[in-house]
Amino acid sequence: SVIFIHAFKNALLPISTIIGLQFGTLLSGAILTETIFSWPGIGTWIYEGILARDYPVVQGGVVFVAVTFVIVNLLVDISYAWFDPRIRW
Repeated sequence: SVIFIHAFKNALLPISTIIGLQFGTLLSGAILTETIFSWPGIGTWIYEGILARDYPVVQGGVVFVAVTFVIVNLLVDISYAWFDPRIRW
């Protein structure tokens, strides 16, 4: 219980940072994973748009992935203040 109270509280900032970065990796790896396993999703949609030279679909997919990544990183940054009250905005 001592480790959970003291060590885990200090380790939350790096853990939340890594989770946010891994989410970006997950989104970028979706194209490869969905293409290989023939799963329908955003990755397959972008890949088929690339093959068909459908640039608005590719642009929309890339913007969607980018905005999602920015929102996740914003939530991670906001969570810093919640995890560690010493951090102020």
